[in-house]
Amino acid sequence: MKTIMAKSFQDLSSKRQFHWTAKVSNEEQEQQEVTSENPSRKHSSNRNEEGKIENIKAHYFKNPEVSNTKTSSTLNTIHENKADDNNQLKQESASATRRKLQTVAVARLKSVLTAFGRNRSNFQQGLGTRVVGTLFGHRRGHVHFAFQKDSTSQPAFLVELATPISGLVREMASGLVRIALECDKEEEKKVSRLIDEPVWRTYCNGKKCGFATKREIGEKELQILKSVEPISMGAGVLPGNGEEESAESGEIMYMRAKFERVIGSRDSEAFYMMNPDSNGAPELSIYLLRV
Repeated sequence: MKTIMAKSFQDLSSKRQFHWTAKVSNEEQEQQEVTSENPSRKHSSNRNEEGKIENIKAHYFKNPEVSNTKTSSTLNTIHENKADDNNQLKQESASATRRKLQTVAVARLKSVLTAFGRNRSNFQQGLGTRVVGTLFGHRRGHVHFAFQKDSTSQPAFLVELATPISGLVREMASGLVRIALECDKEEEKKVSRLIDEPVWRTYCNGKKCGFATKREIGEKELQILKSVEPISMGAGVLPGNGEEESAESGEIMYMRAKFERVIGSRDSEAFYMMNPDSNGAPELSIYLLRV
């Protein structure tokens, strides 16, 4: 019995060994077949890749001009775009600068026009650094002072003094005459031109001589100035109107000369009579003061 069991176990083990050996040999054979096929596949794929590369190279070397043309055209397009962008930026900056300059020019023009508007009345009245001054009045009347830009223009400043013209003539015969016209400065009042003040206190060589009043130019004053228009410098007497002699009639005494106008501030001006020989002090000086 033991011998039979031993044989059967031996037979089973031999069969198992045979099957395992056959299985291993089959697997090795399949692996060898796969291995033998793979190099051929790899070799064929390598050949395909090499063929593609060669085709690309051949195409490149056969048509080098085409590739260069495409590259150059691309570069030219890029440079043109950049140039267009630069030109556009330059145009925008130039237009911005132009607008800024126009704004500055307009602002300056407005400031000039504003200043001109403030001083327009001075220009219209014609007062400058050189004016024509005329002193006139009836023998028994009061003194009138008129200042013009020239002999044909309208008077810019006409004032009547309380001093008789005969007394002023005596003062001028004795020497230099200084006439000061003073007015009060009112803080609440809007500042106006000095020659537009209506009432003045009058001082002649330091002596108080009443008050002076600003006058509007009338027909009589225009007629007198028209009569002395051809005279640039001198003194004389104009005939009266033939009526009975009174304070407002009779002969008219006058003196005409050029004056230098000096503006110290908005509250002070001076008029100096200019001598023909330009020697010595002016014979007549008129001062306007706001105090």
